[in-house]
Amino acid sequence: MLMEQATTVRKEWSSVCDSVIHEKPKFIKRTRDRMWFSNLETMEEILNAYKFTAEKYMEDDGSVTLSLNEIDLIENGEDEQKAKMALGKAILEYSADYYNDYAFYSHSPNRKGHIPYIFKALIMDSPERIGESIQCHDGKN
Repeated sequence: MLMEQATTVRKEWSSVCDSVIHEKPKFIKRTRDRMWFSNLETMEEILNAYKFTAEKYMEDDGSVTLSLNEIDLIENGEDEQKAKMALGKAILEYSADYYNDYAFYSHSPNRKGHIPYIFKALIMDSPERIGESIQCHDGKN
């Protein structure tokens, strides 16, 4: 792989940053550690393959409950749009909590698979954008 040495990156930090932003991501090696350095647009493009999907349940009172498939989150709203906005907010809040305690969450076997969704939500950085992106499918009551 095309690894750049961390000492070189450190010495040429400004030009490396410019290169990553305007040209392409970089692979960096420091002793045994290997890293990837990219801009957020590239990461967002990579994460486009990950979709938020939810099962939709119509409640007896006419409200809508959405159960997110990728992360164990459930929200209810007067209608599907309000439930999606509530779920978008819950996803972003969970993502912030996950990121703030990344060492714990990312090593938990039942939460490790959340990583791409966490970064997708953090990059989107908008409960409205996240909510609008949720694809709903009818669940079985």
